[in-house]
Amino acid sequence: MKGAARIFRTLVAVVAIGGVVPSTHESAAVPLVGPAGSSAPSLVIYFIDVEGGQSTLIVTPDRQAMLVDAGFPGNDDRDPKRIMTAIHDAGISRLDYLVLTHFHQDHIGGVPAIAAQIPIGAIVDHDVLFDSDRFTLAAFHAYEPVRSESRLIHPKAGDRLPLKGVELVVASASGQTLSRKLRGGGELNPSCTTFEKQAEDPGENAQSIGISLRYGSFRFLDLGDLNWNKLAQLVCPANLIGRVDVYLVSHHGNLDSNLPQLLAAVQPRVAVINNSPNKGGAPETLAALHRLQGLEGVWQLHRSVRQGSENFADEYVANLDGPDQAYWLKLTARRDGRFSIVNARTGFSGAYPMSHQPGR
Repeated sequence: MKGAARIFRTLVAVVAIGGVVPSTHESAAVPLVGPAGSSAPSLVIYFIDVEGGQSTLIVTPDRQAMLVDAGFPGNDDRDPKRIMTAIHDAGISRLDYLVLTHFHQDHIGGVPAIAAQIPIGAIVDHDVLFDSDRFTLAAFHAYEPVRSESRLIHPKAGDRLPLKGVELVVASASGQTLSRKLRGGGELNPSCTTFEKQAEDPGENAQSIGISLRYGSFRFLDLGDLNWNKLAQLVCPANLIGRVDVYLVSHHGNLDSNLPQLLAAVQPRVAVINNSPNKGGAPETLAALHRLQGLEGVWQLHRSVRQGSENFADEYVANLDGPDQAYWLKLTARRDGRFSIVNARTGFSGAYPMSHQPGR
């Protein structure tokens, strides 16, 4: 592990001084089609339906691939099959990185089945298990054999993963959050005057690896299952993140992720919620997103059936009729900041032009 950490620090240093980190991806660089139908290189992100867990596939313009989380275990490998379908759709034959935000079963459960089907360059996780419930322990024990045979990276907040053509900064890891602002961040957040701290979360969620991804003018934020107090550390008293174009709502849109100070700070143009019919997508979170000024769209992996939930229009919801539909949402972004999201269930596409707002 110490050797892997040294390798990672070396790679980070090379990126920081502007050097080139050779890609381990052996595929030819094939441009991805942009939102406007051109053949210009684009960043592609699949939000995969794993029934209220997380699995997000990121493919860079240089054809490097990073999978963030791997869904649930069991169910006849339901989630690994869905993930591999997205990987095949993207034309990927290797994962350069598998980032596991934390060790809950809905995030690491599919790792053994995925590792048996596709090469993985490196696994990124937070190293030490914090929860001891039987579901987490069972998923972690199933993951351990893969982990023991893999190149491991345990990043710190502020570290970078060396992906070509994009800038990926670790915003949180191992219970720590950024201590310095990212590019575009640093403004004082006046909404922090009303922040009320909650009891600290001693478990896995607070250990989540969160990432900020920049491709040219496009910004994407995924904070895993980070919740209330840790989210506040990123934006209070100053917004260290800056504004983002797309925010994957933390902790599946549960109530403990519905931090007004975060939404006021990052001011997403679009929010995506990786919920299931009965998990995540809390009524209070959906209501807050309905009220958020400047928000241009909210996309859900499932229509929530939780009492009081005010879902967004059906064309923005990937799966309407309960489990086992498995439609994804697919985002394609251009360097100039334009992006689109397609609902695989219907083919409906939302197109978002370049933003001319300051600070993006």
